[in-house]
Amino acid sequence: MAVAERILIIKPSSLGDIIHTLPLAHALKRCKPQCSIGWVVERAFHSLLSADSAIDAIYPIHIPSTSNPDSSKSAYLAALRATVATLCQLRHTFGRQPYDEVLDLQASFRSGLLALMNPGGRRAGFADARELNTLFQHVRIAVPAAITHALDKNLLFAAHLGCAVKPEDFFLSTSVQAEEEVNTFLQAEGLALTTRLVYMQPAARWQSKHWLVERWARLADRLAHRGLQAVFGGSAGDLPLLEEIGRRMQGPLLIAAGRLSLVAGAALIKRSALYVGVDTGPMHMAALAGRPVVALFGPTHPERVGPYNTRNRVLQARGLDCLCCRKRYCSHQSCMQAITVETVEQAVLELLAKKAENGSASAA
Repeated sequence: MAVAERILIIKPSSLGDIIHTLPLAHALKRCKPQCSIGWVVERAFHSLLSADSAIDAIYPIHIPSTSNPDSSKSAYLAALRATVATLCQLRHTFGRQPYDEVLDLQASFRSGLLALMNPGGRRAGFADARELNTLFQHVRIAVPAAITHALDKNLLFAAHLGCAVKPEDFFLSTSVQAEEEVNTFLQAEGLALTTRLVYMQPAARWQSKHWLVERWARLADRLAHRGLQAVFGGSAGDLPLLEEIGRRMQGPLLIAAGRLSLVAGAALIKRSALYVGVDTGPMHMAALAGRPVVALFGPTHPERVGPYNTRNRVLQARGLDCLCCRKRYCSHQSCMQAITVETVEQAVLELLAKKAENGSASAA
C-alpha cells in the first residue's frame, strides 16, 4: 500500500496572503484526497485554518513583526528570540514525522529557515524570491511574465504537484459555531437575520490606504436610505477610527470590529450582500467567498492584489504620478481623496443590481 503524501505549506502571514493560498490547499486536497496537508501559520490566523477541512495539521507560531518603521532595537531582539525558539520547536515536531513536500510561499529568508526545519523532503519556492530564499530550495518555481496576481502565482505550486485548479477550489470555509456567533451579534443589535448587510472595511495597516472618515459616514447614511445596513468590520484596534466615523453619521453606527472572532468575521462577510473597503485581508476573504466587492485602491497595485474571481469594481484615481507608490504613510493621500462618495455608491448599486439580475436569470 502506498504511503499517503504529506505536504507542508509555509505561509505564516498576512491574512490576505493566507487567503490567496487557500485555493492551492483546496486544489491539492481535491486532486490528492489521501494526502495530509500541514500549514505553518501565525497563531492569530489559526482559527481560520481550523475551519477548513482541507488542512489536516496546523503549526501556529508567533514571531513579532519588525516591519514597522518605528520598531525599536528591543523589537528586533524579541523577534530573534522568538525565531530561534520557533525553529527549535518545529525541528522537534517535524523530526517525528517529516513532510514529503514543503511549499514555501512566503519567499523570505525566515520562511526558508522554517522550511529547513523539516528533515528530508523536497523544498519548493519561487525562483524570484527575495532575501536569499532561493538558496533553501530544491525546486525553484518560475513565474511567467504574464502572471501578476499573487493568487495566480501561488497556484503555480499546484501545477508543480500535478494538480489542475478548478472553480470549486475557490471557497471560504467557516463553521456552524461562527454562523451562530453572527446570529447572536445581529440579534443583540435588534436586526433581523434577513437584514441586507453591506460589510465595510475602512481600516488597514497602511495609513496611506485610508479613505476620509466623513466619506465613510456619508456612504453609510446614503446606503441606509436605500435599505442597506452598513456593518463596520476590523479589529479592536480599529475602534477609534470607527467611532470617529460614527460621530459623523446621521444614523446609528453598527460595529462588528473587536466583537467577533476571525472565523465569525468571515461568516459575517459571507452573510453580507456586498463588501466595500480598502485593500486589506477582509477584501480577499469577501472575494474568496464569492461576495461582490467594491475596492478602494491607492498605494497598491490592483492587478497584483485586487479582488480575484468575483464580481467587483476597483475604484482608483487617475492621472496621478504617485499612484501605486507602495508607501505605508502619506501626508496628502491624493489617490484616496480623489475617490468620491458618489462613485462608491454608484459602484455598490451597480453590483447589487447585477447580482439581482443574475439571481433572476438563475431562477428562470
